[in-house]
Amino acid sequence: MFTLIQKAGPIGWLIISLSVFSLSIVIERLLYLRRIRIDSDEFLSGLSSMVRRSQIEKAITTCEQTEKPLANILKAGILKFSGKKEEIKEAIEDAGRQEIPLLERGLGALATIAHISPLLGLLGTVIGMINTFQIIQHETYAVNPGDLAQGIWVALITTALGLSVAIPTYVAYNYLVTRVNHFLFQIEKDVTNFLDALK
Repeated sequence: MFTLIQKAGPIGWLIISLSVFSLSIVIERLLYLRRIRIDSDEFLSGLSSMVRRSQIEKAITTCEQTEKPLANILKAGILKFSGKKEEIKEAIEDAGRQEIPLLERGLGALATIAHISPLLGLLGTVIGMINTFQIIQHETYAVNPGDLAQGIWVALITTALGLSVAIPTYVAYNYLVTRVNHFLFQIEKDVTNFLDALK
């Protein structure tokens, strides 16, 4: 494998670098999404109970200690608890908008890698083919078919590398987007349940 990458040249190394970067993003996102999971039923039950008993400070402290997106969003609403319903809702929406970029961090980079990896592979192949035809153009004697086949084979390596990076990256991107969307939907549902429990 190392020999193939060497033959692919600078573009091959660039594609491999993108694959390492892509893998690091996927691992970081999976660990992050696992870390922010929470038993929302138990958390909401305890939090709404505190608020109903006017234990606002305790509820805020509980949210701060939990350090999860749901807790951060609900904390913003609890801080406005003495205000109007519209103010509470607006505070929750603002907090939610601040959490979304944290949840979606790195997904744009994954999508970019998935799209440009095959293009870089194609670029490497085109450059390799140009080099091969230059051999034909400058060869004064009969061209050795083995030299041409070798040049074409090396050129195609970059396309194979590009596709090998793009396919798993795109699968990982779609999986993470689905996870994030599900998480956001669950947060929205939990916030609605929390507000309904306080009525």
